[in-house]
Amino acid sequence: MRLNVVDHPLVAHKLTVLRDETTPSPTFRLLVDELVTLLAYEATREIAVEPHEVRTPVTTTTGVRLSSPPPLVVPILRAGLGMLDGMTRLLPTAEVGFLGLQRDEETFQAVTYANRLPDDLTGRHVFLLDPMLATGGTLVAAIDYVFERGAREVTAVCLLAAPEGLELLEQAVGDRVDVEVVVAAVDERLNEKKYIVPGLGDAGDRLYGLV
Repeated sequence: MRLNVVDHPLVAHKLTVLRDETTPSPTFRLLVDELVTLLAYEATREIAVEPHEVRTPVTTTTGVRLSSPPPLVVPILRAGLGMLDGMTRLLPTAEVGFLGLQRDEETFQAVTYANRLPDDLTGRHVFLLDPMLATGGTLVAAIDYVFERGAREVTAVCLLAAPEGLELLEQAVGDRVDVEVVVAAVDERLNEKKYIVPGLGDAGDRLYGLV
């Protein structure tokens, strides 16, 4: 497993506004969208490409295009949905799947409640979107899920991570599969309710309100 903490002043600025409890939901959604696009730029740095010949107005030259099969972007519902537009803005040709995983508030284990993914992911680069890497259980379950279906590599894009979640992910994944985690920041710890501290609260509630 590789960890990429994106060190950029615009990332830090937008994350600071997201942390502010007075930031209203419309502004929060807009900033998540902008921040994810910045993270996506780093997350796609190693994306597979192949040579491609084109004719310019002057001559013929060889550039590159994304390799086949196309990447698959998978927001983990519901909070990951708020990251989808920011990711697909940079990867408009990617296909999109959906995975519904939620944390049991008593056991803190991930429970699957929705699956809209291809059965066969052979050779695919999968981008998992989840705002908060807290305990790590949800992300581990999602990673196992897509690798069982043949994914070639996984890049997880998160706004924040806790050291406890990263440790669990490292223990579960290690070097057995190709996984990268791209985050805006690694925070201090989890509290007794398994929320990231200092964090930014419940990302789903701040994106969409209490439901």
